Amino acid sequence: MMQLSVKVSRFDPDTDSEPRLEPWTVEVEEGARVLNVLDAIHSLDPTLSYRSSCRAGQCGSCAVKVNGEPALACTEEAADGMVIEPLDLPVIKDLMTDLVSGISSIPRINTCDCGIIPKQEDIERIKPLRDCIECLSCVSVCPAMKVTDFLGPTSMRSQMRIALDPREPGNRVREAISQGLFTCTSCNRCWRVCPKNIETPGKAIEKLREIANREGLTLPRHQEVSNLVKTTGRSVESGKYAFLDLVDEVIEPYGEVKGEVGFFSGCMFNARLPERALDMLEVMRNAGIRVIIPKEQVCCGSPLIRTGQTSFLDELKEKNIRAFQDRGIKIVMTMCAGCGATLKNDYDTPFKVMDVSEVLTCFGLPPLTKVPVTATYHDPCHLKNGQQITKEPREILEKAVERFVEMPAQCCGSGGGVRSGMPDVAAALGELRREAINKTGADIVVTICPFCEYHIQEHSDRPVKNLMTVLVQALGKEPASLQ
Repeated sequence: MMQLSVKVSRFDPDTDSEPRLEPWTVEVEEGARVLNVLDAIHSLDPTLSYRSSCRAGQCGSCAVKVNGEPALACTEEAADGMVIEPLDLPVIKDLMTDLVSGISSIPRINTCDCGIIPKQEDIERIKPLRDCIECLSCVSVCPAMKVTDFLGPTSMRSQMRIALDPREPGNRVREAISQGLFTCTSCNRCWRVCPKNIETPGKAIEKLREIANREGLTLPRHQEVSNLVKTTGRSVESGKYAFLDLVDEVIEPYGEVKGEVGFFSGCMFNARLPERALDMLEVMRNAGIRVIIPKEQVCCGSPLIRTGQTSFLDELKEKNIRAFQDRGIKIVMTMCAGCGATLKNDYDTPFKVMDVSEVLTCFGLPPLTKVPVTATYHDPCHLKNGQQITKEPREILEKAVERFVEMPAQCCGSGGGVRSGMPDVAAALGELRREAINKTGADIVVTICPFCEYHIQEHSDRPVKNLMTVLVQALGKEPASLQ
């Protein structure tokens, strides 16, 4: 037996004005699950309300938040000091949330007397989408659902699963569009909290957008981006300076060579924010890292994948892979979270892809002097959820600034084509970031993603800086300027 001290959220909407965390100490067996802890508390206080049914991770009824993250109480291992709260859904009482409204809105297949039997290939395509247990963990964390009438990730998963079924007579794509298909920011939060590991953005939402594209239903602004990539190789038009025109192909460090990487610049750092990439080079030179920059690299294709416009995606992939492979590059470094997630998850590369924060963690930082500011960090979704990188940027930032304060991770609204195609939704999410930033009291906001930097700066009174720019300041140097 082991003794655990935990805190459990208690709230009765009929009598309480707000939830409170109630401390408990209980004895449970070694290897106990969260549900075992709740059962132990319930034996002492039968008024505690929570759900349990199958106790085998199959019904989804017991989903709760454990230390802020959705989990199934019957499968999540209990730990001392854990905090157990309800999902971010309307609370009925204590840990019980309203699941009925969410589950009842999930699209169901229409009946059909066609006599068609799905082929094996149809079944194989459906398999990655059919394991949903309707726990609504994904719904509880979806940022778009907080600011718009988007029906949510589990409904989009259901629409794609039905669209793949040859027995379905209806047009599920048009229905999905009416339910908010293009409001998903591709933040991948739903995927990361799913107890069945269903990759809803990549396997459902982006695939529905591909079907929409084939039917001529892609948003006009997204079509403009696709045409730009097709004609220029870039998803954004260049400003006065382009990074690839400013630098040599090989950048040597100031001293001993400790490592070598190829740099995938991405469209934003090349065309809109070349100063940030120049700051990165200064950091690398001080860290002893040789940087090779192939000039023939093009857009990674992320804006096309996220918006379902993949007809010439393979051409982009081939050009980019060849650009680094022909030079014998073993590590390709990205600075843009979206590019990094795309190269890691959507490409089959013969080289290793690493975020800049991973590279600096691997090879080591140069000597730094802490910048006298209080900084908070914004997690880019394509870094936190797309690449599961959260620790490295924070550890680096803590070494570069006098004081670091945490901020809850939340999508800023700039991804998935939402900033260009659904600007009102993006702006609403940007305002939520403003509120969170203000609560930290930080002097500056630090991030890595150029899209996050642009978008958050439009919705914040605090300066938004790239991590590489902060590191240049911590080196005692002036950040790059192309004025």
